[in-house]
Amino acid sequence: MEKIEKPKEKFLKIYANLPLSLRNEIVVVLDNEPLTWNSAYVEVLSGTPKGDEILEKLIGMEIIKKDE
Repeated sequence: MEKIEKPKEKFLKIYANLPLSLRNEIVVVLDNEPLTWNSAYVEVLSGTPKGDEILEKLIGMEIIKKDE
C-alpha cells in the first residue's frame, strides 16, 4: 500500500486546486462507469480498491506523475 500513498497525496493536491465547477466533470471511466472528480475523491480518500484503480488509471493517463 505504500506505493499508493504518494499518488494519493498527489491526487488530493490536484483535487484541492481544481475549480469547483470542474469537480463535476468526468475524469476517468472504470468498468464502463464514468466517475467525476468528486466521486473519484471519495473513493481515493476512503482507500477503496476502486480508489486504487482510479489512481493507477490517472498515473497511466499522466494526470498524476510518477516519481522517477
